[in-house]
Amino acid sequence: MTITITLDTEHVNNLDISPALEVISQLLQHKAMASSEQQLSFNIQYALSPGDPRELSEIPELRLWFVRLDAKYPWLPFLLDWKSGELARYTAMLVPHQFSAKEGIQYNPEALEIFLMHKIFILGDWLKEQGIPSRSRLKSMAQMLGYDLDEALFEMV
Repeated sequence: MTITITLDTEHVNNLDISPALEVISQLLQHKAMASSEQQLSFNIQYALSPGDPRELSEIPELRLWFVRLDAKYPWLPFLLDWKSGELARYTAMLVPHQFSAKEGIQYNPEALEIFLMHKIFILGDWLKEQGIPSRSRLKSMAQMLGYDLDEALFEMV
């Protein structure tokens, strides 16, 4: 079951994260976090000027909206539909990157490492609080972003 958060230009320009708050608060109330794993997607209806070649993740206002959302729910990657590319898009909203016609999105490597480790620590603690096994999930998320996590990391944390 896919859960969709729809946001439009007005939400973005006013930093109004209420569409996400409504959806996520319902999941929290019903304690449906585990069953909502990798089910969340965004329907972004942001108006661009005709001929504007930018990708959505290149629009500063949209990136700022996602920064605000991430500040509220830093564990949100757990809910994102990774298979449909939502984790990659979410990461692009938060991590500096460039687009290459041949290679696609190219994240700033240092920024991506910091982002990933930040999410690993946040999600590790949050998943433990939720009673959800975390090691394989965290390793899978890292692999989606091109990293292999060493078992020693989990023993240290």
